[in-house]
Amino acid sequence: MTLPRLLLFASTLAFLSACAAPRKPAPAVPAPPRPTPVAVAPAPPPADWRDAAITPGGWAYGTSVAGSRAAFSAGTGEPLLTLACQRGAGQVVVTRAGAASGSVPLTVTTTTQVRSFTAAPDPADPRALTVALPARDALLDAVAFSRGRFMVEVPGLPTLYLPAWPEVGRVIEDCR
Repeated sequence: MTLPRLLLFASTLAFLSACAAPRKPAPAVPAPPRPTPVAVAPAPPPADWRDAAITPGGWAYGTSVAGSRAAFSAGTGEPLLTLACQRGAGQVVVTRAGAASGSVPLTVTTTTQVRSFTAAPDPADPRALTVALPARDALLDAVAFSRGRFMVEVPGLPTLYLPAWPEVGRVIEDCR
């Protein structure tokens, strides 16, 4: 091809492409109707407590003159469960958030033990229940070495499925 023919071909092609009809906008599609909310029943508890979802949150460890403390909080700042070493008394105090008018059963379940205690309202905080255990109580070892989690139940309060993180074992060892 010669140069004039090539220029004529290119200009004809450009001219024809400019003659194409403009595109029409797509028709507006109406928004689908909003579905009506359906009430969903809470899931039944699992057959085995070890299959339940871990309670959301995490452990925090701290020390004071009186001893060390591990607190499990769900992000609200207020701990759901606390293990505190009282070195002078040689005991670990388990504190569960929740109010009660009197003593209530508190059950701790690990992979190797299940024990129930009588929890009393905390005199310093009426919105908490406490149980004091000797620092060498075998249940504390079972909690620290439970396979991944342990469970704390108090009637009338949500059951806690807590991870057995190192903070728990550290408080127990600090107290011994």
